[in-house]
Amino acid sequence: MARRLVTLSLALAAAPAAAQAAPLTVGAVFANAHPIVQGVMAVLIACSVAAVIVGARKVASGPHLAGGSAFLSGLRLGGPLIGCLGAAYTALMIFLGISNVPSPAPMKVIAPGLAEVTLMLGLGLLCGVVAVIANWAVEARIDRAVLRS
Repeated sequence: MARRLVTLSLALAAAPAAAQAAPLTVGAVFANAHPIVQGVMAVLIACSVAAVIVGARKVASGPHLAGGSAFLSGLRLGGPLIGCLGAAYTALMIFLGISNVPSPAPMKVIAPGLAEVTLMLGLGLLCGVVAVIANWAVEARIDRAVLRS
């Protein structure tokens, strides 16, 4: 009985070292994020796609230039701010978790959380950049329409 217990405990102790962690991908970071953070990431992605659609529709609309500019203007300022807010929330949760662990956490444990923070910042900046480019295209289209008349 004691021999089996020692063998089992040695096998359990060696299991983490023998386990191969799956490589960390963007999809894995998103899938393992907190549901609130996943929601914010999804909103930022949806807003980036919406900015492209609104910008393309306004540029292709010809002389009818009504609607959409306020969305693009708000998104170019709000996207990065929402990304920074989400990253700050995630970083706060990481540091609270680290501070509540009695032993120092290895970098392999902290890295997915830092990847989540970086992804949130990147999505916020991407959202803002897409909105700025779409807004520039719409503004140029409006300027061309005004100069023609």
